[in-house]
Amino acid sequence: MKIEKDCIVGIHVRMFDLQKHLLEETEPEGVTYLHGHGDIFPKLEAALEGKEPGDTVVVQLETEESFGEFDADAIRLVPVEKLGDPELIVPGLVFSSVPGEGDDGRKWRVTDVAEGMAVLDANHPLAGWALKFEIKVLSVTKPEGEATGTDEVVVPSFLGFADKIIDDETD
Repeated sequence: MKIEKDCIVGIHVRMFDLQKHLLEETEPEGVTYLHGHGDIFPKLEAALEGKEPGDTVVVQLETEESFGEFDADAIRLVPVEKLGDPELIVPGLVFSSVPGEGDDGRKWRVTDVAEGMAVLDANHPLAGWALKFEIKVLSVTKPEGEATGTDEVVVPSFLGFADKIIDDETD
């Protein structure tokens, strides 16, 4: 069976930077997604259209096709005590807003803590990176019953868009 809209597709994915360093990989059994519903990057979905189990595709995504350009304006330096107990503020924590600023829908990750200050970054960790994907099709099936059109996304985050892309035109 060939991949077409509304098929349930099982894939094994390896994601590399352009220096061929492996950044992410699915488990050997892969992941499944509902084809044609925008659950993965559009260029990956287009490359998989018409493929069959056993086929492999290699796709390079430029920054604008994946997690976007790095935005220096999405970095904030904040006193640690404004975020909570300074002993508990460590790299990796995620906040829904920056103290003193309105919630704009972005997630702010602590990327560094030093000398009483925390660096908050709303960029996706892979923003500004061109990426190469090796995708092997493991299975293609037609869904039964209610499976078509559900919003249950089962693919890992590295195959889809950042949580929210802020439009430069928004005030």
